[in-house]
Amino acid sequence: MSVHPVAFAPAALFAVLFVISFLRDRRRLRNGVFLVLTLAFLAMALALVIGTASERTAGILFAIAVLMMPLAVLALGVFLILSGVTMLRREGRRLANMLALLSGIGIVAYVPAQIVVGLIDWKPLTVTASAINGVLFYISFLFVCFLVYSVVYGRIRSRRAVDFVVVLGAGLLDGTRVPPLLASRLDRGREVFDAQRTEGRDPMLVTSGGQGADEDLPEAHAMRDYLVDRGVPADRVLVEDRSRTTWENLRFSAEIMREHVADYRCVIVTNNFHVLRAALLARRAKVDGQVVGARTAWYFWSGALVREFVAVLLEHRVFNGLICGLIVASQVLRAF
Repeated sequence: MSVHPVAFAPAALFAVLFVISFLRDRRRLRNGVFLVLTLAFLAMALALVIGTASERTAGILFAIAVLMMPLAVLALGVFLILSGVTMLRREGRRLANMLALLSGIGIVAYVPAQIVVGLIDWKPLTVTASAINGVLFYISFLFVCFLVYSVVYGRIRSRRAVDFVVVLGAGLLDGTRVPPLLASRLDRGREVFDAQRTEGRDPMLVTSGGQGADEDLPEAHAMRDYLVDRGVPADRVLVEDRSRTTWENLRFSAEIMREHVADYRCVIVTNNFHVLRAALLARRAKVDGQVVGARTAWYFWSGALVREFVAVLLEHRVFNGLICGLIVASQVLRAF
């Protein structure tokens, strides 16, 4: 008995949706949703093919998958705990730096908590656990979409000519010095700038970042000095020194770029954990540019990616709150 081609129809449908959405604008989170659904339905269709060809092989693969899923979740939790501890040791004890650690602890504690709920077998507790599980499944699905598409988007290279290379700011050390995180952005921005010049173009660099309460000068000024000290001509660097957030980085930089070139094109440079959220904000701010990422230390990347995902959730809190509310309501109504 062969598998009917209709088994691949859902995967094909979401693949088409992904391609259309991606070609229209790659800076959309729904691209990640379409991509993950494509992969999920493709995996299910392939499982049907294998099951039809050999039930024994299908049974072995199913058993491996059942065994690997909790192990993979546990491994993720342990990894987040280790990276979170490293983050706190190297970057200081701040709430933002604790997200990876707290997420890892939550993941590791999830399975024992489910076992305890099953042993107690108290209906109000069971209903509460079911509602929490539904919300966690929804959030986990979104996180997988965010993670997968962050990796995919960050690996896409744009070959088009640009007028500007915008480097987004980050905090300064001791109020004046460029830290390693920001240096990686600036080095990546200089690479893009040099590559454009090698191809015969003449772009300008834009350093973007205002002055924080604990800084002695605007980030953009320290960034400009860093680039000039490393060979970038001073007259090819523009400074945007008013912004305090990524949203302001993009909006204020766009104003400067439009003053020089009305129909400008740009590349925006940040760290790899930040590329997708920066791209989503660039789209909202109507900035004509894609985002590229600089490498980040492993321990910082994981925690920062969790932080970026939480920020995206909060930016769409009304919609996500509504979905989570419907999930909770459905579990309560089903129980009573």
